Amino acid sequence: MENQSNEKELNTLIARRFEELEEIKNKNVRPYEYEYDVDSYSMQIKNDYEKFEGKTVKIAGRLMAIRKMGKASFAQIQDKEGRIQIYLRRDEIGEQYAIFKLLDIGDLIGVEGFVFKTKTGEISVHTKSLTLLAKSLRPIPIAKEVVDENGNKKIYDQFADKELRYRQRYVDLVVNPEIKDVFVKRSKIITSMRNFLDNNDFLEVDTPILQSLYGGAAAKPFVTHHNALDIKLYMRIADELYLKRLIVGGFDRVYEISKDFRNEGMDRTHNPEFTMMEMYVAYKDYNWMMYFVEKMVNHIAIEVLGSAKVNIEGTEIDFSPPWNRISMVDEIKKETNIDVLSVGKEDLAEDVKKRGVKLTGGESKGKLIDELFSIVVEPKLIQPTFVMDYPVELSPLAKKHRTREGLVERFEGFVLGREICNAFSELNDPIDQKERFEEQSRFIEEGDEEAHQIDEDYVRALEYGMPPTAGLGVGIDRLVMLFTNQSSIRDVILFPQMRPEK
Repeated sequence: MENQSNEKELNTLIARRFEELEEIKNKNVRPYEYEYDVDSYSMQIKNDYEKFEGKTVKIAGRLMAIRKMGKASFAQIQDKEGRIQIYLRRDEIGEQYAIFKLLDIGDLIGVEGFVFKTKTGEISVHTKSLTLLAKSLRPIPIAKEVVDENGNKKIYDQFADKELRYRQRYVDLVVNPEIKDVFVKRSKIITSMRNFLDNNDFLEVDTPILQSLYGGAAAKPFVTHHNALDIKLYMRIADELYLKRLIVGGFDRVYEISKDFRNEGMDRTHNPEFTMMEMYVAYKDYNWMMYFVEKMVNHIAIEVLGSAKVNIEGTEIDFSPPWNRISMVDEIKKETNIDVLSVGKEDLAEDVKKRGVKLTGGESKGKLIDELFSIVVEPKLIQPTFVMDYPVELSPLAKKHRTREGLVERFEGFVLGREICNAFSELNDPIDQKERFEEQSRFIEEGDEEAHQIDEDYVRALEYGMPPTAGLGVGIDRLVMLFTNQSSIRDVILFPQMRPEK
C-alpha cells in the first residue's frame, strides 16, 4: 500500500510539472534553451570573493532549494563545483519573476547578476536576468532533515538505495554530489598513470576487442557472432597476446588502457566489464617490474592524493617503496604446513573442501592451489605486498623460474587483501609455450572453463623470436577502489552492470 501511495504522489507531482511546462510555453518562453554563456562557477566565486564582489557574473546550474516569497525570493543553484545562493526581486526582473514562480527543484537555469553578501554574510548572486535552460519533469529526490523534540536529526527521502543509485547514476550524481569526487579522482589516477608511462618511453597502442581466439588470462569469455564473416567471435578477456606480438615486431615498450570482459560472477571486486592497464617492456624481467610498479603506484598516490600514506577503511596504507616480497608456496606452507608442489591433487582437493570451498571436480591442481592461497594468505596481505613465484600450472604464459623447479617467475601485488596487479617474466620459448597451451587444452577437456586455448598464431609469432620481456596488468577499478576508499567495484564504475528493469 505504501508503494502505491508513493507512486500516486509521484504521478501527481509529475502531472503538476507538465502543467507548469504548458504555462511556461504559453508565456512564449523556451523551456529547453539552446545555449548559455557561463563565465563563472560557485566555488570560484566563494573562494575568491574579494575579486568578484560587485562584479557581474553569468552562472548556470540546477535549482536545489527555493524560498519563494512575494516580491523577493532566494534559491540555491548547484553547478559543477558546488552550490551558491541567488537573490531575485520582482521589480528588477519583471516577467522573468513570473517564470521563476513556475520553477521547481531540479530545473536548470542561467543567472546573470552581481556578487554580494547578504546581511547574514552569505555570498550570493543578485539576479538581474534569469533564463530557463531545461524544465525538469521528474522530481529530484532531495533529502529532508528534521530535528525532533530531543534534538535528534532524522533524514527523510534520502536517495540511498544502492541498486537505485547504480541504475540511475545521473540522479545519484545530482543529489549526492560527493560521489562525483570519486570519478574525478578516477580520471586523475588514469591520467597520472598514463603520464608516468609516457614519461618512461612507453607507447600507448590499441588492440582488438573482438577476437577469434581469446587468451591472456584464465577466464570465461563473452561470445558473439560476426554475420558477414559467419564466424564466432569473443570479447577480449585480456590484451596480453596482441601486445606481446608487438614486442616481437620491434616495439620495446608498449601499453594499453582498455575495457576487458569476463563472463564470470559479480561481487564487490568483480564486474563483467572492467578496465585494465597492460604494459610490456623488452629486455627486462619480473624483478625489474616489481621496482617499476612500486615507483608508479607511489607516484600516483602522491600526485592524486598528496601523500604516499593513505587511510583506507581505517588502516593507514603506505605505498612508499620498497613493498614486502613473499613467496606464494612458502607462505602457504607457513600457514598450513602443506607443500603444494609435492602434495597430490586429490589430497589438495580434500583440504580445500574442508575449508568450505565447493568444487566441481574439474579443477586443475593449479586452480586448487589458488583457492587455498585465497583462503589462508590473501586476507593477511594488508600493506602493499608482492606475492612471488607461482606454480607453473597457474601461469601458462610465464617463464619458468630460473632456480626453483615447478615454479614460474610471476608476482601479484596485493593491498588490503585485494589483488591490484599481475606480472610475469614473459615466456618467450615457443616450444615450451606450445606445450603449456596443450596442457591447458587438457584442462578444458577435464571441465575447466577458464583454462587457456591454444593460439597457434601466437606460437608462430614466438617462433620468429621475442626478446626477454616483462609484462604487467593493473586492475584500474581495484586501484581506484583503494585510492578513493570504496569497498565495492560498483562504486567506482559510473554505470555498473545491472539486471534489466522489470
